[in-house]
Amino acid sequence: MKRIILGLMSFMTCAVLGQSVTADASVKVYHQRSTALINHPSSIRTLNNSKVKYVKVPKGFTHMKSNNHTNEMKAISGKGVTFKTRFLLPDPGKDNQPWGNPQSIAVSKSGYMYIVYCPTNLHNEGRIVRYDMKRLIQLGVEKDPKLLQSTYVKHDGQYSDKQKEVQRAIKVGGLFDTGHGQSLAYNLKTHALYMWRDNETKSGAPTSMAGYIQHISASSLKPDRAISFHLVSHGYIHGGHTLTFDKYGNAYFWSNPGNGANIYKGRVSTSHVIFRRTDQILRHIPGTHVQSMGYSTKRGRLYLISDDSIASFPAKQLNGHGSLKNSSFEWSELTPKRETEGLTFDGSGHGYLLVNHDPEVLLSTGVY
Repeated sequence: MKRIILGLMSFMTCAVLGQSVTADASVKVYHQRSTALINHPSSIRTLNNSKVKYVKVPKGFTHMKSNNHTNEMKAISGKGVTFKTRFLLPDPGKDNQPWGNPQSIAVSKSGYMYIVYCPTNLHNEGRIVRYDMKRLIQLGVEKDPKLLQSTYVKHDGQYSDKQKEVQRAIKVGGLFDTGHGQSLAYNLKTHALYMWRDNETKSGAPTSMAGYIQHISASSLKPDRAISFHLVSHGYIHGGHTLTFDKYGNAYFWSNPGNGANIYKGRVSTSHVIFRRTDQILRHIPGTHVQSMGYSTKRGRLYLISDDSIASFPAKQLNGHGSLKNSSFEWSELTPKRETEGLTFDGSGHGYLLVNHDPEVLLSTGVY
């Protein structure tokens, strides 16, 4: 689902990154009293990263034909890349649960793929579903993607033995308070899952000035602890709806308050959060909506995803006062327009692209 970049929260006087804490009793909440933002206002400067082109959100997205066994997305401008079907995601979900509108994706070192689903008939609520990719490949879903897509579709009132095997490779979490749901991320150093809870009103406005990052239990696929905090920077900042981690355990998110892409870098521990806005604002953003953020351990690059438009740059060039140059950037525009929701990477540098219309995960044919 889309998130408007420009001016979404300009009326707020503090960081608007979640909602007031009304967590389930089973979730241990740490209330951070100190501000979670380190300020370096004097060193901020704008970089003309003109290699990145702006892709306007289309009036309508392309829907894949239901009888397609495989699909493809590829770059029509910028850095060449091709993504091909890896997993056609289940439709419907278990017990006819609505597993449409996937919002984010994470892949663990052990080979699990996690998808956040936020059905459109719910508000600020969703679930996480875990897929055992190794087992699914063993069961043949790579050669027959429809096997996974139809795993919860009964034939003559019952499931086949093969469907039951596929179902056992899928773990379904219960509903919980996800907010928009775009920010699920896997910490490559601690092997933990985190996501923001960024609740919104029906009009898309944030419901609170509090930041709220929740740790996701690998067993329940629901939050088991969380940190409540505030980010404050001379009146307000924008962001908190994307999240990624590098191999050193550093956390990142990006936003555009109207002056370009602002990149934040920090750390998330058990009970404390700290971020700083890195010193270079990127003048050119990839598209209309902030969709997600990714990181490749193979190439050491951060990726900004927006409207089938992807920009990337070396993470290490954010260090200090920032050493990014226009030549640091790569950018790709993808077709067909399917609304890219997330991009994550395995250790080999291949990218897993989560798209909507209809829900699917595609894998890059090479290192991206």
